[in-house]
Amino acid sequence: MRVKIHNKKKYLSFLKFKRDFQEYGLEKARSYELILHWLNNRLSRNQFLVLSGILVGCTAGLAGVVLKTLVHTIHNFITHKVHFEYQILFYIVFPFLGIVLTTAIVLTLFKGQDRKGIGAILYEIAQNSSIVASVKMYSQIIQSAVTVGLGGSAGLESPIAVTGAAIGSNYAQTYRLSYKERTLLLAAGATAGIASAFNAPIAGIMFAFEILLTGVVFTDFIPLVVAAVCGSLLSRILLQEDVLFRFYTREPFNYKNVPYYLILGIVTGLYARYFVVISQKVEHFIKGLKLSRMRKAMFGGLVLSLLCVLFPPLFGEGYETVKAFTNGSTHSIIRNSFFRYFEIGDWTIIIFLVLVCLLKAFATSFTIFSGGNGGNFAPSLFAGGTVGYLFALVCQHIGFTDVPVTNLVLVGMAGAMSGVLYAPLTAIFLIAESSFGYDLFIPLMIVSIISYLIAKWFSPISPELESLADQGKIFTSKHDKNLLFALKTEDFIDKYSETINENASVTTLFEKVKNGNKNIFAAIDEAGKLKGILTLDDIRPYLFNKETDSSMTVVQIMKAPPAAIHRDNKPLEILQIFDDTGVWNLPVTSENNDFIGFISKSSILMSYRQLLKEYSD
Repeated sequence: MRVKIHNKKKYLSFLKFKRDFQEYGLEKARSYELILHWLNNRLSRNQFLVLSGILVGCTAGLAGVVLKTLVHTIHNFITHKVHFEYQILFYIVFPFLGIVLTTAIVLTLFKGQDRKGIGAILYEIAQNSSIVASVKMYSQIIQSAVTVGLGGSAGLESPIAVTGAAIGSNYAQTYRLSYKERTLLLAAGATAGIASAFNAPIAGIMFAFEILLTGVVFTDFIPLVVAAVCGSLLSRILLQEDVLFRFYTREPFNYKNVPYYLILGIVTGLYARYFVVISQKVEHFIKGLKLSRMRKAMFGGLVLSLLCVLFPPLFGEGYETVKAFTNGSTHSIIRNSFFRYFEIGDWTIIIFLVLVCLLKAFATSFTIFSGGNGGNFAPSLFAGGTVGYLFALVCQHIGFTDVPVTNLVLVGMAGAMSGVLYAPLTAIFLIAESSFGYDLFIPLMIVSIISYLIAKWFSPISPELESLADQGKIFTSKHDKNLLFALKTEDFIDKYSETINENASVTTLFEKVKNGNKNIFAAIDEAGKLKGILTLDDIRPYLFNKETDSSMTVVQIMKAPPAAIHRDNKPLEILQIFDDTGVWNLPVTSENNDFIGFISKSSILMSYRQLLKEYSD
């Protein structure tokens, strides 16, 4: 019986899906994957991306909720369920165990692969076509839960963002989406993770714009928005109120308090620089230790345990301490520290908080770089809130009245985060959403921008990412350079280049010219070392001259190359060499001057134009 086809387009779509089903072995796929593959063939690109944003957002948001709940449960048991006499013992034991156990897990379960932090995701976007290893969909949750849950002085937000990014990337790989779509869903997963961690969808979107998608051009951000909404909604529904990053007490904004915010912006900017410098120095110090990874973890754990015993606010993320500032429960912060043996007055609190601020940078750095897993989100917020409260206390102590204490705590958090992470918009919207303080936008902007400008004055790029940026391993705001960094030098080497021995006769050279299709030759010695080059322009006067002496050798007419390229040179550096020399072909040699091949300037420019076209589509 002949089947009448009413909709040719749908039928062709069905045939395409059938071919894909057979070609990619989808008969082994799960039922929901088959449905999504079918929808991918039936829906338009935008429709499928919106659906993908919802699915990725819900999954990443759920991962964030699981991690926050797990860490809160462990942390709550240690800090509230244990009798006071034993808490000091817990401050000694658990931070140490957190770092050591995390390192053991990395070495045994994950084969020592512990690349972590936002820099790792930026590297995957720039160097690995936004393909993130599937193991990161759960490895970050396990590692950070152990580290922070047992008292590591770090944050969960970076691990949550990495987890979400891995979920988005692997989803896109499963359904064979393009690089741009894969990058978009990677960012959507990270956005949902941040949104769920803070219940702040706009801050999650700003995080993607400012940090993850730097230098990447997009026109379709709807998947980011729906992912952020899904992550935030799951956080609001599933997380308990005391787990949420929420501040309900604050003062209304008064323009007369602007001087406070101007000064606080400078203070938090300088503190952010201090935090970053200490972090770099501790990282360099730990990497320089000639110890095994486990011994480094034990050393870092001991340092962290000592700091937590002396200053309990350094234990864990520290959000409860910041909430105590806004709730007026300052004395409870000192209760478990050795400062309780002193008379608790204004100066006692001020000295205690100064030491906490200074040592927080050390506690966080030793946690992360000695083997723990976490990020700088929570530490920067904690430190900023502490700096803001400390600034308010000093202002009150020297005689100022009507100091907006709670507001200074909140905007101080935004200031420190802005200076540490180089993300002022993320900081502004995060605090505005978390405190329902949209009327605080003016002071938030003042403090965050001042802090950010101070950070940029010291270093144009975040010091955490500066090394990767200098090596061209991550994208920056310079879009043209990003595309060049995405190119690989190895792809442009003509490994079938013509070579000739330097002692060969010109007759042999002429035969190579007549029978070959190359217009440039490398003159090498018996060991394959580059001795010179010859172009058709160099050869032509001898080739068509009947009086040319056939006994002449190549060494008599070859010339030294204007420059030589090495394999580790980046395309951007190579183009600069081409511009400096004014030639279109250059030889590539090893460190020992072994000839490898030629590189053509035109091949790099053609690849660049093709890549530019792909990014612009």
